[in-house]
Amino acid sequence: MDKEIHSNKSAAGVMLVLGGTGKTGRRVADRLKERGVNFRIGSRSADLPFDWNVRSTWDTALDGVTAAYITYAPDLAIPGATDTIRAFVEKAVASGVQRLVLLSGRGEEEAQACERIIQEAGVEWTVVRSSWFNQNFSEGEFLGMVLDGVITLPAADVPEPFVDANDIADVVVASLTEEGHTYEIYEVTGPRMLTFAELAKEISSAAGRDVQFVQIPREVFAAAIAESGAPKDLIWLLDYLFSTVLDGRNAYLTDGVQRVLGRPPREFSDYAREIAATDVWKAAA
Repeated sequence: MDKEIHSNKSAAGVMLVLGGTGKTGRRVADRLKERGVNFRIGSRSADLPFDWNVRSTWDTALDGVTAAYITYAPDLAIPGATDTIRAFVEKAVASGVQRLVLLSGRGEEEAQACERIIQEAGVEWTVVRSSWFNQNFSEGEFLGMVLDGVITLPAADVPEPFVDANDIADVVVASLTEEGHTYEIYEVTGPRMLTFAELAKEISSAAGRDVQFVQIPREVFAAAIAESGAPKDLIWLLDYLFSTVLDGRNAYLTDGVQRVLGRPPREFSDYAREIAATDVWKAAA
């Protein structure tokens, strides 16, 4: 057994967790390990490397796999993602994968085109369609802004039902390991909607210091991201998300977490208090 397969059982099938070091993939991997499930992490840093842009790495990652969690970095909305997902799904099914769970995005036409590829693959499937992650502000793209005390984004005064990555992971693991979730689209959101200004107030309250939200023009934001040295596809994605997905189309709550887990989704305020207690948001002296 190669050392990228984690198990304390001798089950024949392997679950592949693509993006197994990312926000949701890492949490999915942790939960599968706790359950004693046979799984393999698919990432460029894995012992058996997986790279979306190097198709020769796909065969090894898929060897012996019967179920897969698919996350595509940086996002399914990126031009070319649809072709890549189609090629991967075709190879996965041909190699014996019987269940696919796809992390998708709410309100993204390109992501929903990828959903249709999964749905038409001829195997069991589940789509987990997510809103923005809480964790973007503690282990992701906007942590630096929080530490600086000013979240500067081109977001209008439109509410978003931010969702906790731990809730997403719980839904994904249920979809991978339990019966009753096949051929379902689960839209997952948090329990209430927050504007970015309201979110900044929540972080301020939890962190015990002032964190403000300042809306800036898209072109100013894009220029700042480019100057930071961010990859071109990330620059494109962030511009797309702020100009398209945050136009109010997702300003409503869904019951996906409740349907799968039988409990309400996690409150942003609870997440904020937990993160503040770790000192992740502690400003530099």
